[in-house]
Amino acid sequence: MNTQQKIIDTAISVLNENFAATFEDIAVRCDINRRTLHRYFKNRNELLEACSTNMLRAWELAAIAACKSSKDPLVQLEHLLYAGIDSGTKYAFLIKLTDIESQPTTYESEESATYFNLRNQLFDAIQELQKEKVIDDQFPLPWIKILFTSVITATITAFRSGDIAPNEIKKLAWHSFSRSIGIQLNK
Repeated sequence: MNTQQKIIDTAISVLNENFAATFEDIAVRCDINRRTLHRYFKNRNELLEACSTNMLRAWELAAIAACKSSKDPLVQLEHLLYAGIDSGTKYAFLIKLTDIESQPTTYESEESATYFNLRNQLFDAIQELQKEKVIDDQFPLPWIKILFTSVITATITAFRSGDIAPNEIKKLAWHSFSRSIGIQLNK
């Protein structure tokens, strides 16, 4: 791993623990000096942007893998939920930062076109499942998307609280989401 990626990975870890961490705190955890850190990133905002880009790329790759994990759209949707939980847990400080700033991102990678294509295919599949009455058709797709994101957020909050067993949390999330859009799970 190169030094720049090591700094980004360390910053993600440090900022998840303490969003107020300084450049100095991050440098110490990287086992480098602050001057070296400044060679790679001019300031905290530039480092946050690099962390954000790293998160978005990781999310796209995880989402692509989830969508390619099965031909069954319900399995894809379940795996996508799990990928969102994993991603959100790793990058919790960036999710909070995005909520605070509420600014659209201009991120685009080599994987972006594949990600958007697979995501749109899954959205189309959800609408087909509604026509087949597998998913309740009273819920418009924008509602399902918002609910999906909200379940991920609630799951991350529950995970971070420590009150829910980590080995159960994803299944609880899937059960909550799937039942809330009318999917009857096999017991």
